[in-house]
Amino acid sequence: GLLDCICSLKQPVLGICLGMQLLFDESEEGATPLLGVIPARVDAFDAASGLTVPHMGWNRLQPTPGGADHPLLQGVEPGSHVYFVHSYAAPVTADTVASCSYGVDFTALTSRGNFMGAQFHPERSGPVGARILQNFIDL
Repeated sequence: GLLDCICSLKQPVLGICLGMQLLFDESEEGATPLLGVIPARVDAFDAASGLTVPHMGWNRLQPTPGGADHPLLQGVEPGSHVYFVHSYAAPVTADTVASCSYGVDFTALTSRGNFMGAQFHPERSGPVGARILQNFIDL
């Protein structure tokens, strides 16, 4: 089916926002399995902690050790601001290229094989987002 077709793709794939979350194994949001490309669970932000949910607005992109060398981040300064709108977040994993902090650290940019994901909206993130999208196109 569709799941097998997507998971067998060989060309670069970029999931944005919910598209990034779909790359993971599962979500707290429901019992439906996700694509399972990246082994981790996506969880909701804890509104009880005093955070405003959804996390909406500009926040800093922090490359993980070695993440600054990832092709998607070429020409992007560490700490650059990108635009987020989300209520669920993936934990930082070995596949995290860049993280962000909003009460907890979470994956902002991830990559495993030819699958990449951005929790933020590059199309709404000005010149930084345009650079990331151009880097993806250039892969």
